Amino acid sequence: MTPPRSLQWELSLWLGLGVALLWAVAAAVTAHKLRHEMNEVFDSALEETAQRILPLAVLDIIGRDHDGDGDNAEQRVATLRQHDEYFTYVVRDSGGKVLLRSHNADLAVFPPFAGMGFADTPTHRIYFDAALRGTVTIAVAEPLAHRRAVAEGVRLGLALPLGLVIPLSLLGVWVVVRLSMAPIRTFRSGIEARGGGDLTAVSAEGLPSEIRPIAMAVNHLLERLRRTLEAERSFTANSAHELRTPVAAALAQTQRLIAEAPNEAIRKRARDIETALRRLSRLSEKLMQLARAEGGRLEAVQPVDIAAVLRVLADEMAMDDPERIELALPDAPVFSGIDADAFAILARNLIENALKHGSRQEPVRVALSADGVLRVLNAGSAVPPDMLARLSEPFERGGAQGEGAGLGLAIAKAIASGVGGRIELISPQEGRQDGFEARFIPGK
Repeated sequence: MTPPRSLQWELSLWLGLGVALLWAVAAAVTAHKLRHEMNEVFDSALEETAQRILPLAVLDIIGRDHDGDGDNAEQRVATLRQHDEYFTYVVRDSGGKVLLRSHNADLAVFPPFAGMGFADTPTHRIYFDAALRGTVTIAVAEPLAHRRAVAEGVRLGLALPLGLVIPLSLLGVWVVVRLSMAPIRTFRSGIEARGGGDLTAVSAEGLPSEIRPIAMAVNHLLERLRRTLEAERSFTANSAHELRTPVAAALAQTQRLIAEAPNEAIRKRARDIETALRRLSRLSEKLMQLARAEGGRLEAVQPVDIAAVLRVLADEMAMDDPERIELALPDAPVFSGIDADAFAILARNLIENALKHGSRQEPVRVALSADGVLRVLNAGSAVPPDMLARLSEPFERGGAQGEGAGLGLAIAKAIASGVGGRIELISPQEGRQDGFEARFIPGK
């Protein structure tokens, strides 16, 4: 089964990747544009350098001719101080003889003059110009490595801020998406907090317009579910309550009939009727408890000492047979958020289930831990796993033929669920080959 995907994570991921891609494309386009502009600037500098130097070189050469030094060897311009010379130049006559060059010029770099304008060699960018009708030419060269170094510096200058901007953009997108999803998380938490005892509408305050229709649909569903459950609980509780009076009256009449019966046959039949009426009375009582368990209002306003409640309940249930129940309580009070009556109903049903279906050879052990876990253990045959999974369903008796309506564990499960806890059924008991254990674990 594919796990559900997080909308917040997907939005953050794709928006973040989109922002990062846009930044990267923008940086690449900017770097390309800057390189083009730099090449134009460098070319302009080459051209301007040539046009500045050539008139000076012509004047110098003409001056040397007037002084009678026209046949002198080439002249190299000396430098005032050592420096990195990115532009070098060579001045030649129409025959290709070098008349003047910069101090660091390498003649192997400069090809013969082939016309005015720019030319490229594998290592240099060169600009040619001419004066005096082409009798004096100049070539100004710039290493291509210099341009590449400048371009790399520009790209690095763009990339370094991106290394900071992109993570900050991703973080910013995640924060914005998370803040935007806050109302949805609040709505989800409101739904998760709802249970069988709380089906009120969930606040849709602050939800985006795309999610609000979903919230309204959920609230409509909760309202319909609340009405349905209330109708069922009301019918169950009212039916059980209305049955109590006629059943009690019929039971009284039956007991009177037993006392006044003229013969044993009539008394036996009257006792069978009495047994059936008592069973019906217990069933109506269990139905009322089930309606109470499923109707909410199971949590106490103030913490309750459930150890004291359990002690009173166990003493009452063991009144006829004190040896039948073995109670183990912690020394200190055990406070819990469950309502005292609800806990008493839960514990009573677990203990009654153990008394009815457990072996009489051993007592029913009732233990409460300091963290509020209630354990009720009884001896008897182990319950098969498939039947164990059904025992907490209403009217499921697990094949037992004795008294009972099969509602005790269902009532305990409903109360436990209503307070955020759970009922665990274990058979056989831990460390044994037989026995049965019902365990109530309260919610956190």
